[in-house]
Amino acid sequence: MLPQHLKQIRVLLLNDQENLDRTLFRLQQDFELQFRLGPSLQGRRVIVHTNYPLDGQQFDRNRFRVLAWSYPTGREDDSDKFCSLEIKMAGSYQYYFGYAGIERSGGGYMVVDPVLCVGADDQVLPLDGITIQTYLSKCLGHLDDWPDRLRVAKESGYNMVHFTPLQTLGESRSCYSLADQLTFSPEFSPEGHSYDWEDVGALVEKLKAEWNMLCITDVVYNHTAANSVWIEEHPECGYNMVNSPHLRPAWVLDRAIWHLTTRVAEGRYEPQGLPADITNESHLNAIRNVLWANVYPEIKLWEFYQVKVDSAVEQFRILLQNGTKPDHSKTGGNKGLKIIQDPHYHRYGNTVDMDSALETFVPHSSSPQAIEECCAWLKQKLNELNQEQHHVVHQHQEQAANCIVGNVVYERLAEHGPKLGPVTRKHPLVTRYFTFPYQDMTLEQEMQLLDQPDKTCHFLAHNGWVMSDDPLRNFAEPGSNVYLRRELICWGDSVKLRYGSGPEDCPYLWAHMQKYTEITAKYFHGVRLDNCHSTPLHVAEFMLDVARRVCPKLYVVAELFTGSEELDNIFVTKLGITSLIREAMSAGDSHEEGRLVYRYGGEPVGAFVQPSLRPLKPSIAHAMFLDVTHDNECPIQLRSALDSLPSSAIVSMACCATGSTRGYDELVPHQISVVKEERFYPKWNPSAAPTSTGEVGLQTGIIPGKLALNRLHQELAAQGFIQVFVDQVDADIVAITRHCPSTHQSVVTVSRTAFSNPKTHQYDAEVPPMLIPGKVEEVVLEARTVERHAGSYKKDDNYINGMPEYTVEIKEHIPLAESAVVSQPGVASKDGSEFVQKITFQKFTPGSVFAFRLSLDPKAQKLVGVLRYYLSQFSPKYKRGSVVEENPPEALQKPLSQLMSKLTLVDLNILLFRCNSEEQEDSGGCYNIPGWEMLKYAGLQGLISVLSDIRTNNDLGHPVCDNLRQGDWLIDYVSNRLIHKEGPLAQVGQWLVSMFNYLKNIPRYLIPCYFDAILVSTYTTALDATYKLMSSFIQNGSSFVHHLAMGSVQMCGVGRFPALPPISAQIDDVPYRISPITGQKEQCCVSLAAGLPHFSEGIFRCWGRDTFIALRGLMLITGRHIEARNIILAFAGTLRHGLIPNLLGEGRCARYNCRDAVWWWLQCIQDYVTHVHHGHEILRCHVTRMYPTDDSKPCKPGEVEQPLYDVIQEALQRHLEGISFRERDAGPKIDMHMRDEGFAVVTKVDPATGFVTGGNRFNCGTWMDKMGESERARNKGMPATPRDGAAVEIVGLCKSAVRWVVDLHAKGLFPYEGVKVHRDGEEVFISYSQWNQQLQQSFEPGFWVSGLPKDPHEKHPDLVHKKDIYKDSCGASSPWCDYQLRPNFTIAMVVAPELFTVDRAWKALEVAEKKLLGPLGMKTLDPDDMVYCGIYDNALDNDNYNLAKGFNYHQGPEWLWPVGYFLRAKLYFAKKLGEETYAKTVTLVKNVLSQHYTHLERSPWKGLPELTNENGQYCSFSCETQAWSLATVLEVLYDL
Repeated sequence: MLPQHLKQIRVLLLNDQENLDRTLFRLQQDFELQFRLGPSLQGRRVIVHTNYPLDGQQFDRNRFRVLAWSYPTGREDDSDKFCSLEIKMAGSYQYYFGYAGIERSGGGYMVVDPVLCVGADDQVLPLDGITIQTYLSKCLGHLDDWPDRLRVAKESGYNMVHFTPLQTLGESRSCYSLADQLTFSPEFSPEGHSYDWEDVGALVEKLKAEWNMLCITDVVYNHTAANSVWIEEHPECGYNMVNSPHLRPAWVLDRAIWHLTTRVAEGRYEPQGLPADITNESHLNAIRNVLWANVYPEIKLWEFYQVKVDSAVEQFRILLQNGTKPDHSKTGGNKGLKIIQDPHYHRYGNTVDMDSALETFVPHSSSPQAIEECCAWLKQKLNELNQEQHHVVHQHQEQAANCIVGNVVYERLAEHGPKLGPVTRKHPLVTRYFTFPYQDMTLEQEMQLLDQPDKTCHFLAHNGWVMSDDPLRNFAEPGSNVYLRRELICWGDSVKLRYGSGPEDCPYLWAHMQKYTEITAKYFHGVRLDNCHSTPLHVAEFMLDVARRVCPKLYVVAELFTGSEELDNIFVTKLGITSLIREAMSAGDSHEEGRLVYRYGGEPVGAFVQPSLRPLKPSIAHAMFLDVTHDNECPIQLRSALDSLPSSAIVSMACCATGSTRGYDELVPHQISVVKEERFYPKWNPSAAPTSTGEVGLQTGIIPGKLALNRLHQELAAQGFIQVFVDQVDADIVAITRHCPSTHQSVVTVSRTAFSNPKTHQYDAEVPPMLIPGKVEEVVLEARTVERHAGSYKKDDNYINGMPEYTVEIKEHIPLAESAVVSQPGVASKDGSEFVQKITFQKFTPGSVFAFRLSLDPKAQKLVGVLRYYLSQFSPKYKRGSVVEENPPEALQKPLSQLMSKLTLVDLNILLFRCNSEEQEDSGGCYNIPGWEMLKYAGLQGLISVLSDIRTNNDLGHPVCDNLRQGDWLIDYVSNRLIHKEGPLAQVGQWLVSMFNYLKNIPRYLIPCYFDAILVSTYTTALDATYKLMSSFIQNGSSFVHHLAMGSVQMCGVGRFPALPPISAQIDDVPYRISPITGQKEQCCVSLAAGLPHFSEGIFRCWGRDTFIALRGLMLITGRHIEARNIILAFAGTLRHGLIPNLLGEGRCARYNCRDAVWWWLQCIQDYVTHVHHGHEILRCHVTRMYPTDDSKPCKPGEVEQPLYDVIQEALQRHLEGISFRERDAGPKIDMHMRDEGFAVVTKVDPATGFVTGGNRFNCGTWMDKMGESERARNKGMPATPRDGAAVEIVGLCKSAVRWVVDLHAKGLFPYEGVKVHRDGEEVFISYSQWNQQLQQSFEPGFWVSGLPKDPHEKHPDLVHKKDIYKDSCGASSPWCDYQLRPNFTIAMVVAPELFTVDRAWKALEVAEKKLLGPLGMKTLDPDDMVYCGIYDNALDNDNYNLAKGFNYHQGPEWLWPVGYFLRAKLYFAKKLGEETYAKTVTLVKNVLSQHYTHLERSPWKGLPELTNENGQYCSFSCETQAWSLATVLEVLYDL
């Protein structure tokens, strides 16, 4: 078992309703496959099934098992849980998944590659190192001679042999028409011997052990030879007239065409212009005329599809006369005549569905006249229907005529066709579609046989293929008219086999073919699925399962002609095809040939290093790229003999399996026909003369060149040269680079193709020179195809001989100086950090190949090795190619993790984050990629967000990669912003500087991948260091928890200017620094930004409300307790008028214009006391007051101090007394939009209810604080949502605070029992316990909207438009605002759940879920409200009062932070309602949160936005990442 860091893990994300049956996922043995839940499935109880067997079990395609879920964090967190498979067996495996009530919600397949081994010691043969050669078995002679003939493959460098079938062939002698699938052909045994499969197996094993060669052979499942004895005994195994009567009309046509053939051959149609020797267009027209005039009228095919009208009408008449009524259970009362096709296809065998006739033709009475009228209508209709059938058959006959003529054109007239000559019985007009195993008789006599099943069962349909047909459809089954329309390109020597849907449909055939498969799999290492695209999928699945049981490492190849990659994938995934055959001959020019190399394998040169754990990505099928296949035309005929070598070289450089067919390397100048060829292959003799026909050797054809190329191909695969670059040097020259990403060696092959014969085509004399980046170590080979004097080609009668007139001049492994193909290379030059050699060609003629090995220049090679050495501390995958440095720079002498462990979370904020405005405060800014965009962060996250997309797709053309290749600006930016910092951060900067010093001096094309490797290593080390500084909840949390926790690092930082006012010097653990501006010692407490990028620096960074809504999630839950304490105390010091500032402005520029911030502050103190060990000690902490009285000037730190509990008491006392003041500096100086009345701040406690109430219609004192700005729309100075009166969340927060101080007082932790206030001129003591009870009693009567007509608590029943909700406020100046549905009541539910009756709370939450819950956020207003608008556009200025200048900020757009409170409220009350409700709620919560997880993962800001437009649409005016959005979602996970 591999150690975890080296193990390759692929992750497949499951998404609801995603069926990936047509997607190819390839895996290797020893991989782990993990299934994880996509957003659409999180929260559901998903069950994953697979048919991948348990260890020790046999694979059964139809036996599925359930996979168990793993929970890495120990908690049931859907973002991280997975179920996995340890992949150990080759083959095709299926998975599917479902959940409650839905067994299959999606699924797909995975294909596991076999591990192939050669040699007596089982060395692994990589799939990309395969070099295969095909042999037509019948040309090998006796088995004793095979080693001498197969040795040609060995000596030419091949490591795999493909044999066409070795079974007894049919009478046509086609390699693929087998008479007996089970016997080893007797033709391979000399007289007196009888070799069998055991002998073949012995030879195959000898080749594997001694020659390091594997052997595969074909399996042919689609057809058998027409003369197979077993098909005569078991005609049910084919398509005959008994089991497939739908073919009877096609058989009749086929016989008629045969009789036409005999008459044409006898010259009987010459008077009609149709001679036996068809040579021109007029003869073709004569064929059509004869078909229409003589053949079609005689056989009357339409009769097979028609009704006998008179009989049907008579039957109908009798039914009417008997008063028969239609059976409505069959007709459903619907009119419309139905004709039933005769299943036996007799002439006029179709019948009328009499129920449909009786339903359709109803007499108006039972009189004979009415009945006759109905019968006449029926007769008329039946005649029409017969006529329609006649027309359909007419169209079939037209197509049949076209196909017959097309066939004749190809076989007799076409230049590239076989030119069969005159029509004879041996060479009929067209190939027969059916067997006819009887003596000649007339057509009329043959027609009479149709009624004799013992005869017609032997009329068997031939196989073939149909141009552009659907490969998933069986063209011989009912519903297809291929045979009738003559669309089959027919193989007249083979009978198509009829398997049915399973073994029970044709037991003999399935058993026979199973045995055939078992024999093949027992003796061979692999199979080629012949005619795979027309083999029924279920048959091939069954047979391959059988084969893999016999040979688990079975190598499966196929050639598909579906015309579509998606259709290819169906076959590849279901059958587990290892390699798909691809052919270089499909390329029309060298450019296309080079493109195929790039397409079929490898990654780009300089590709990024991928992590061991990564998503499972769809891939294309592994290719077996052949220069020519054995059943295709000869390249020498289509191109030229000179092209054989360069095209072979192009193929050999492909990063996939490659190969050829025997004869190509010997320059056989014609196709070696799989049907007609009967000569033998020459044997191997190393010293065979060029003119020898019976032997070949190293002087034959291009064999020496092919040997060198095959060796090179195998070496590149074995040594990990997995990167490919294809360069089209000119129209005929292709340069292909294979590169090893660990050693950075390359091999470059330059091939000059000769698609046209140089004797007839003018090639350029000048060959462009090449600039080679690096040092040429050696010439691997240089080879030219040249003419020689050895006579010209003459086809031998006994042996398959090639052209003696060409040979290959070849040199291997020579210094560049000894090359005859290139002149002395140009002086090695340095271009920046590039080491370049110029290569000029001299004798690079068409048909030449030049390959050389290239390494980086020695200095660069060493620097890359050193880089890899330092990177190997992060992953062992860098060990190969690494070089230890003798005198390492000081910065690199300690592991990075050790340096990182000294960083604080403030340091990590600088290292990882900081948006542009934060960085500008330090006189910097985020890096701007020219021609693209600015990075989101100055820290590492800015680049990591971009690089993660680039890396996954190896997008080396991305502007970031261009920038890195062009210069060091970005590299320097990353390190320079750190080295000027203090302490450990500068050390991390120095570490990067040292790494980058190596990086800058390696070839520029490698810089993106190594820059990424350095950054990823630094980033992941920084993340590890971050989590170690956080709470155990975070450390042990899921990826989702980790992502959210990083929001704490993102938002919490220390800027150039202190954002918080100083706290008391008596407080311990307060951080200090020397001010970068004044040079004096100053406090540098962490502050919390409200959101990025808009609220990140200066006076707009810190907001009281935002800080304390986010503080529990981002600071308390993450374990940042001291920093949270400091923020609480700093804000406490700014208390004035009994309020906490909204905009902090460092305290000196604070605005006290919000009614809710003080209550959020109090809630945070409560959370601190509850959450932190000895948290109550904060209550005694000293607070240095900036404003000891409402009107005092700002005091100096330490001038006035008091314990925090006094400040809390003051806040509560001031509210009970009532707060009323006018903001200082009221007017445009502090708010350019507000009207004068808005600057009056009033808030108090209503003595009747205990509710905190306040505000007026000209200001907005809660979080929904949009002030109108448009003069044009006349909303300037008018708040969109004043929410004056008692806002529901403030009442909830107040209740929480009062309940808490009551509890604190009882425990002796808070010295005050209540407050003394002046009421009506008297001093009154109000106890907190009394206030607490009053709130409890007043809340539901004041806020619950029952919708009942006579609700005694309802003051405005006319304003109720939603029932079973809680009001948004109570006592608003515009009473209808109280009744608007908004998400704010859910906040009160979380902080003061005791205020709510459980069933009422649940009803209100269900309304909120239905009406307000969006994909990421909560609608801020009921979509049924007349002023609802879900699209926020702050730039829009028009006449619309409700929209202009973003007036609808809180009137519909979906804000994220309330979702946290909604979900927490749901969880709280669901628990009260029992297990079932709670389980459903957990499902909902996980499902909602999955959207946030997905957004976080994909967001380049790695955050959650402030808000979205309706239905989760992106809003460009929103902060991209908002503190309270991250915090409240993290709180939900904490509650879960």
